[in-house]
Amino acid sequence: MLPKWFTNWNKENPTNVFGPGIIVGVVGGAVFVAAMIVAWGQPFATASTQTGPRGTGMSIPEFKSALAEGDPTIGTFITSDPIPPQPGDQLARDAYEEAPEILGDLTVANYDRLVEAMRLWTGIPTLFNGEDNYQTTVAMRMIEMTQNLNEGWDGHVNANGQVGVTCATCHRGQPVPSNIWFDNTPLPNTNMAGFAAVQNRASSTSGATSLPSDALSKLLADYGQITVHDLESRVAGSPSDEGYQAIQHTERTYALMNYFANSLGVNCNFCHNSRAFYDTAQVTPQWATASLGIGMVQELNTEYLMPLVDVYPEERLGHLGDAPKAACATCHKGYQQPYNGLNVIKDWPELATTGTPEYE
Repeated sequence: MLPKWFTNWNKENPTNVFGPGIIVGVVGGAVFVAAMIVAWGQPFATASTQTGPRGTGMSIPEFKSALAEGDPTIGTFITSDPIPPQPGDQLARDAYEEAPEILGDLTVANYDRLVEAMRLWTGIPTLFNGEDNYQTTVAMRMIEMTQNLNEGWDGHVNANGQVGVTCATCHRGQPVPSNIWFDNTPLPNTNMAGFAAVQNRASSTSGATSLPSDALSKLLADYGQITVHDLESRVAGSPSDEGYQAIQHTERTYALMNYFANSLGVNCNFCHNSRAFYDTAQVTPQWATASLGIGMVQELNTEYLMPLVDVYPEERLGHLGDAPKAACATCHKGYQQPYNGLNVIKDWPELATTGTPEYE
């Protein structure tokens, strides 16, 4: 038996055979969508990341579906359980002539597991096999750098929980990590107005904008300072004055901020959601963590990476002859935390400290 409304419709609209079907289809579709939302969840549901005191609007909404995706390289991380040393265990320096001094105090068992992991993390199967090559020389310096990052920069590396850093954090199985960078100072663009020496030529460093392309060189390698804020609308002085922060410094800062956002997959509010971010009493925890990160990157570039310029073969250098350097994207790969916050150091006490490893 057909519904009464359907029979009446046919009497009143004998030539309209599509109307009832459309109504039934729309209602049925709505019921189906509602059922799917109940069963599978709201596809556009959001979650808020609190970036400051509640009630101040300092939070960032993100799609739950995006948060659930995660870093696909997490599943490729290789680890193994540490082997607590026992009395009488042979040391690597006594067993292997090629064992680097920095790893010589490890027991043979822990030396073997660490070297095997480093070969897999970096994709270099010949690492520490006795060959006299630049990769082994660089690797020894990188071990020192990794230990320093874990021990000396805990405020940035472990800001949101114990995660640590290993070779895999940057390399992800590749001999040359992705997202390294070189000095990038293009020739002056005489056909464009502005700060022609370093801008008006879109580059990946500046987020494909015409902002200065030397932001990483000036601010993450030369110990440049981001000091462009002033409460006055106009600041006395000229670019020729020493220490004067001209408009070019502001544009360079914008270029660096673009790089930060792309490196972590966030926007400006992630750090700067504050009434007055120039006031350190009002900044967000993310702003403070990022500030530590700037200092950390400056140190690892100037103390560890740039001095290796004479060790690398020519094909590993930039077009200006400089050594490869690191920045935010080298570790983060587009995520707020490398490996989405996976604790990569817990099984590798040899890389966690410059002192004696602590095995549990």
